[in-house]
Amino acid sequence: MDRSLRNVLVVSFGFLLLFTAYGGLQSLQSSLYSEEGLGVTALSTLYGGMLLSSMFLPPLLIERLGCKGTIILSMCGYVAFSVGNFFASWYTLIPTSILLGLGAAPLWSAQCTYLTITGNTHAEKAGKRGKDMVNQYFGIFFLIFQSSGVWGNLISSLVFGQTPSQGSGVLAVLMIAAFLQPIRDVQRESEGEKKSVPFWSTLLSTFKLYRDKRLCLLILLPLYSGLQQGFLSSEYTRSYVTCTLGIQFVGYVMICFSATDALCSVLYGKVSQYTGRAVLYVLGAVTHVSCMIALLLWRPRADHLAVFFVFSGLWGVADAVWQTQNNALYGVLFEKSKEAAFANYRLWEALGFVIAFGYSMFLCVHVKLYILLGVLSLTMVAYGLVECVESKNPIRPHAPGQVNQAEDEEIQTKM
Repeated sequence: MDRSLRNVLVVSFGFLLLFTAYGGLQSLQSSLYSEEGLGVTALSTLYGGMLLSSMFLPPLLIERLGCKGTIILSMCGYVAFSVGNFFASWYTLIPTSILLGLGAAPLWSAQCTYLTITGNTHAEKAGKRGKDMVNQYFGIFFLIFQSSGVWGNLISSLVFGQTPSQGSGVLAVLMIAAFLQPIRDVQRESEGEKKSVPFWSTLLSTFKLYRDKRLCLLILLPLYSGLQQGFLSSEYTRSYVTCTLGIQFVGYVMICFSATDALCSVLYGKVSQYTGRAVLYVLGAVTHVSCMIALLLWRPRADHLAVFFVFSGLWGVADAVWQTQNNALYGVLFEKSKEAAFANYRLWEALGFVIAFGYSMFLCVHVKLYILLGVLSLTMVAYGLVECVESKNPIRPHAPGQVNQAEDEEIQTKM
């Protein structure tokens, strides 16, 4: 096994362990701690912290600590949240929710940056196209990571109504600390030796990237990703599954979603080098539009048991596109500003979650489906414009995995 693949697997299994514990806790928050709205408040605080951290922390932490150090530090926030659930109260859950929220954006930004650098570095050594290796590595990661939804929901289904007691988050931290190879030196070598960057310049780099019009067009991709995930985890499970079949089926329906998502993730990572990313985006959009129209027309009944799983499975088929291709797309298009680009990605995805949960109690399901249809339509138009610009101004690397800085800047100024 080559070193690059080994590092990808270490990151993937570290996230699997971490989110198996966290996923089980998250899905039980509102049920276990319903008194005085503690569970819902904790989740709202968590996403608020994630929004705040997305604006400033990821580039700063990655610059100062490197990807490995940022991942380890951020994972400790998730472990603290797990500990807070052992002694659940307003004085433990709210502070630990803030810690988790502040660590979530740097964690995901560091993970995406690490996989992008690893893929491009390996492609350069192997004489392959960087974007193909990045796609493949994201496919492997999401195959393993999405399976955490299977285990987390299985735990939630089997122990529903009991306090979770997983400690796999600690194992995740230990695994990353012991086995993950730091790539700080590799990153600096691949981008050229960097001069010392002022603190405030690094802190504000997330906002500076908006000078690139491609990023402005692409913000709808992560926003829609957060909206559609929020719809599935809140509206579909509550308004369709729970109301018709009962809450005991929610975990099993979500297991179907996670399993399909995981398998399609690795498939897309492999086939994208033959089909191109645009074909996969069209597949994801058509699948989600079909599901939304069907949900608008469908009148669920208890004897439609298989249909509930078909919808969650198809939702996973489409979600795998957004997860693998969105992250790879940001890594390829913004290779010179990966940390800031992924911070922006997490910012808008978190905002999508906040909006989805925010209007959850005020709008009916049909209105939310129409909103999703409208946002998805605008998203695909904006994405199509970026692809048109990229096709007219192809970036021709001088070596596999490397981007010509002058050509990249020329593309930005032409838009």
